[in-house]
Amino acid sequence: MRTRRTLQAIFWIAVYIVLAVAPLLVMIAGPRLPRQSFWQLFSVALGFAGLSMMALQFVLTARFKTIKAPYGSDIVYHFHREISLVAFVLVLAHILILVIVSERARALLLFFTAPTHAQAAIISTLLLILLVALSIWRKPLRLDYTWWRVSHDILGVIVVILAMVHVILVGFYINTPAKAILWTAYGAFWILLLFYVRLVKPLLLLRKPYQVSQLSAERGNSWTMHIKPQGHAGMRFQPGQFAWLTFGRSPFSETEHPFSFSSSAEHSDSPTFTIKELGDFTRTIKDLPQGQRIYVDGPFGSMSPDRFPDATSFVLIAGGIGMAPMMSMLRTAQERRDRRPYLLFYAINTWEEATFREEIEELTQTLTLEVVYVLRDPPEQWKGESGFLTKEILERSLPQSRESDSFEVFICGPQPLMNAVEEALVQLGVFIGSIHAERFDLV
Repeated sequence: MRTRRTLQAIFWIAVYIVLAVAPLLVMIAGPRLPRQSFWQLFSVALGFAGLSMMALQFVLTARFKTIKAPYGSDIVYHFHREISLVAFVLVLAHILILVIVSERARALLLFFTAPTHAQAAIISTLLLILLVALSIWRKPLRLDYTWWRVSHDILGVIVVILAMVHVILVGFYINTPAKAILWTAYGAFWILLLFYVRLVKPLLLLRKPYQVSQLSAERGNSWTMHIKPQGHAGMRFQPGQFAWLTFGRSPFSETEHPFSFSSSAEHSDSPTFTIKELGDFTRTIKDLPQGQRIYVDGPFGSMSPDRFPDATSFVLIAGGIGMAPMMSMLRTAQERRDRRPYLLFYAINTWEEATFREEIEELTQTLTLEVVYVLRDPPEQWKGESGFLTKEILERSLPQSRESDSFEVFICGPQPLMNAVEEALVQLGVFIGSIHAERFDLV
């Protein structure tokens, strides 16, 4: 199973490299402009590479399950962020090199006297700088997520279209049949992709709505939302996965949020999501009326025991509401009568905030489940672990055998906890390929 996922991962990496490099290879074929220096050609090559990588960003964010399956959504989105910066640097390098080595190129920077192809390039570059700046400083600037997301999509489309206009108007680099076919295919693909993401996919979701059937209060200012499919059989998902939820009459809304399933995967007709009151939107969950329409896009995520049928045991590490996907795993294991050992580390602030505390205790009676609570602010007479979830605490309870495939680790919680725990696990000799995490800091 792990070998199959590795081969899938290698395959999609190879596809990405081919698609990113193809314009470069086609560019160097055919006639060359007279008096072109090495640096001019190198600059153009960087520009083509940057453009193709920017266009491929639409694929990375289109939520294709097949592409994300070998890696997990958080890794794909992380790659999207990092490779965006690489593409940005390539585009800037393309411009800077041309400006340095060519007097004619410097003259093109005078916007109002420049030809149309140069004006398109200037506007595209300025908008690309704005797009990157808003993405990097969205949180420090406290930009509304929905507004940012809409503007991010619009800016991205305009940047790529203007860059394509620049390439077409320059003309020489697409003056052979191979080049024309390649860029026509790229352009058609991007248009079809946008058509699918913005029209076809929402229309498919429109045919499978859900309704809120019940809201249950949980410990730790959390609420479990029960939903029912309307006119369809529901959605099959794996324990530990998540979905994007859109609340309202239409799935075309840009206001959607990712939440983990907290129910057993054995009940596709009655899924639940447990949501903690953390932000402006999540504080309104408790006020949702019964019958509220919801559209569910998913499932997504690779953090699931179902992906490791040959595993002998599992280690679950949850912080705060990161316990939701772990409950889905444990509830599913109970219904399937899974006898494999489960070790749960649950880090919370106080004992009263331990969501699902009573049910977890019941599960210890029916599953081979060991629970290690780590309380940041423990009550008097507390005999368990306290403070932060450290390497020392992990070492005291982790299985002694930590070689490859000895057990699988799933982590979900606040970003600082996940980063610290992943580092500690590697230091303790846990095979990195056995560590799986789901982050919801996707932008």
